[in-house]
Amino acid sequence: MAKATKSWKLGEYARGGVITVEITGKVISIIGKDWDTSTGYKKSSNQSNAKEFTRGTISADDREAYRKMYTFLSDLTTHYYADTILKWIETKVKLGTTF
Repeated sequence: MAKATKSWKLGEYARGGVITVEITGKVISIIGKDWDTSTGYKKSSNQSNAKEFTRGTISADDREAYRKMYTFLSDLTTHYYADTILKWIETKVKLGTTF
């Protein structure tokens, strides 16, 4: 089963500051995390222990997976970063289509 994880430390460009995506097989989880200030405020700081405050989980087979993830991400960050994160997800898993 394919597994991929990536975090974006976006600071003021994301609610909470950190967005992590975990993909296991066809299950995609988008996690919003609060910046762990105990490790510092720089982008180079270790945010692996940042506290989760929201999570959205979707199956890649869902015909509306892209739209649902975009809506969820748009609540967490800007259009630019939502699009960047979705492009990364699409390199890791094939999303269902509405056609």
